[in-house]
Amino acid sequence: MEERPAVAEVSVPAPGEPRVEYRIEDLAHHSGATVRTIRAYQDRGLLPRPERRGRSNVYGDAHLARLRQIADLLDRGYTLASIKELLEAWDAGRGLGGVLGLVAEVDGPWTDEKADRITRAQLDAAFGGNPDEAAVADAVALGVLEPLPGRDDEFLVPSPQELAVAAELHAAGVPLSAISAHLRELRGQVEHIAARFLEFTNEHVFARYLGSSPPSEADAAEAASLVRRLRPLAQQSVDAELARAMRTFATRYLRRHLAPEEPTQPSEEPQHIALPAHTMRAVQSLVGVENTAAFIAAAAEREVQSRTLDTLAASHIREGHVTQKG
Repeated sequence: MEERPAVAEVSVPAPGEPRVEYRIEDLAHHSGATVRTIRAYQDRGLLPRPERRGRSNVYGDAHLARLRQIADLLDRGYTLASIKELLEAWDAGRGLGGVLGLVAEVDGPWTDEKADRITRAQLDAAFGGNPDEAAVADAVALGVLEPLPGRDDEFLVPSPQELAVAAELHAAGVPLSAISAHLRELRGQVEHIAARFLEFTNEHVFARYLGSSPPSEADAAEAASLVRRLRPLAQQSVDAELARAMRTFATRYLRRHLAPEEPTQPSEEPQHIALPAHTMRAVQSLVGVENTAAFIAAAAEREVQSRTLDTLAASHIREGHVTQKG
């Protein structure tokens, strides 16, 4: 017979020990739930009804265990409706081992990077030694830094690599505000990539395992195994495509800035120019609509030639004056 996995640690009295009983206030204290929440769970069928003793309701360890299971599943991202289905499957003896194994795979770390801590003094030193409260607040808002309860001078750094990249960019002259803006833009694009990868794998891989709600033990266990195998693929595909794009665009950018400027070749294509309406009407009345373009082109050409000759004549006169003075 399959052993049911524990969703959360529960203290169960050993054989021979007296059965622990709780009033609803005591149950709320031990479970961390409020009295109102416990009653709401009862109304929704998530929590068994208490035993009635005269005018009092008595709860036991089974109620405490169920409340801890619900809290654990809520922390994993399940809705109350989903939790009810899971707990009904549990009560029917189907077991939650495969489902919780799948949840553990998805909830597990998607990177080998370990979080670290940094003091405020170390943070200021890493970014030039000048405290910047606005930049720190921005980093907290972005999740680059996480405040530690009771420690105003220390932060948790979920991704030390990300913070190190920001420090290097700042040392190279990039303003902190520009780094934050770039991270926001990058995060939006990466989240789009992640969403598309999940849609793609769900359509072609996971849909056949997760079609029922909740999935069977076998389907959930197989899906968990697939998550474990496919987890690195998203990172590998993004790394490969980013390397390709960076090589292409960096090379193109460098060539554009290092190549000697080529003289601009005059265009032989016809050019359009706007003329006042009254000028167009005057030309059309003079030569007709069909000859307007040719007339304007000829007039412009004559004007160009005339001005060219005037320029040459003026240049010749200036040269003559210089010769006489010499």
